[in-house]
Amino acid sequence: MAEPLKIDFISPALPDSGDLVVFVGDDLALGPVAAETLGEAASLVARAAKSEKFKGKWKSVMSIAQPAGLAVDRLVVVGIGGAKERAELDFALLGGVVAGRTAGRTATVICDLPEVAAGPEEVAEISLGARLRAYAFDRYKSKKGKKSKGEGKSESKADEKGGDDAEDMTGGRLSLACADPSATKKAAKIREGLAEGVTLARDLVNEPANVLGPVEFADMAKSLEKVGVEVEILDEKQLAKIGMRALLGVAQGSERPARVAIMRWNGGGKKDKPIAFIGKGVVFDTGGISIKPAGGMEDMKGDMAGAACVVGLMHALASRKAKANVIGAIGLVENMPDGRAQRPGDIVETLSGITVEVINTDAEGRLVLADVITYVRDRFEPAFMIDLATLTGAILVALGNEHAGLFSNDDTLAERLHAAGLATGEKVWRMPLGPAYDKMIESKVADIKNVGGGRNAGSITAAQFLKRFVEDTPWAHLDIAGTGMGAAQTEISRTFGSGYGVRLLDRLVRDHYEG
Repeated sequence: MAEPLKIDFISPALPDSGDLVVFVGDDLALGPVAAETLGEAASLVARAAKSEKFKGKWKSVMSIAQPAGLAVDRLVVVGIGGAKERAELDFALLGGVVAGRTAGRTATVICDLPEVAAGPEEVAEISLGARLRAYAFDRYKSKKGKKSKGEGKSESKADEKGGDDAEDMTGGRLSLACADPSATKKAAKIREGLAEGVTLARDLVNEPANVLGPVEFADMAKSLEKVGVEVEILDEKQLAKIGMRALLGVAQGSERPARVAIMRWNGGGKKDKPIAFIGKGVVFDTGGISIKPAGGMEDMKGDMAGAACVVGLMHALASRKAKANVIGAIGLVENMPDGRAQRPGDIVETLSGITVEVINTDAEGRLVLADVITYVRDRFEPAFMIDLATLTGAILVALGNEHAGLFSNDDTLAERLHAAGLATGEKVWRMPLGPAYDKMIESKVADIKNVGGGRNAGSITAAQFLKRFVEDTPWAHLDIAGTGMGAAQTEISRTFGSGYGVRLLDRLVRDHYEG
């Protein structure tokens, strides 16, 4: 794997080598600390900006090679835009811009932003964004560390579109110069566990299915014991005894046995009800007998992004010793079309006792979740449940890659998720539920069927299906088919597996559910 980015925190001072990074607004003004640190060399910014037509727009970058009056190799000027952009500044994205343009190099960043307060928490967010940008999944590359496209080209030119050049993210060191290095280091330490959780989720989604099956995935969940998470792995015999027939029905066409992993973090009071996060973990989804088209099927290695998020979240919460009791539960199966596979028209009895007519074997994730939701609901009686799943292509039609679909029976929980999404950039958009949609999944031969009628309201009927198993427990369902895998690249997410949901749910817990 790529060498990790090293980050430290120092007091502002001019370095004598490497890159020096400063920030300017759309008026090209530096912050007072940055201006004082640069001294007479501060005038370079305005002079170079004029010739390079650099205007300090949000995420724009101008690099000046061998700047006169400074001993550094490059002066990198990053724009933070005008008043509107500064009022809504995403410090994590800003860290991603910096890491993208200093990749593999040694850089000192003067964390003094003009007209924007950048205290320990904000600078710690910059460090988080830099760590997330530095992620690369290259363990299967036989030749690593190759120079990327664009490396070696002129560095004196402004890039008004931001730091989007392809880059070699191997290694490198960022020294974040700030007013209180000690307090900032403490704030950043908390985010290290969060970055590790996102990285873990990304690794799981990026792994090929021939390497990561249900058993191997369960082993990864088991490894969370090293950070203090209690982990219980249920095998096929135990699942059959419990009565998870819907989950096992999905798995029966694969040679690889199903697993369910139950993870527990006990950071709250003994009498506090736990909160629960449940993930769909279909390690590869062919569609079963209702087989998918060949084009793009390789992406179905990511059909376990919901489970990956739950594992990453549990790591993040345990790493920062979250003061909450948390359950993480993931159903792990592979959906394959062999002679033993589930057929369209089959009827299965779920753990809850509800019977399901299987109309389409490619609507398998909801069958897995139905049993795991029932199990968590009955065994742990949680204060609320949130499930995450790459559940429907219909949510991509509705929302694209910008938002996850949010369905909920609880307005407070939905509002808190929406706020956490805005705070982290992992946005959600609430979708409707209702009795009219419930009628669309009624079956003539069983209690319900696993798909609605035709293509209409596909993501809603899937959520309505899951709601049948929730009963009165406050609940939210996040359909992350457009955000958990193959999402649009951003300044902090550059690979197939985005790790979506870890930061969102960590923020939700931190803001509302810790004692």
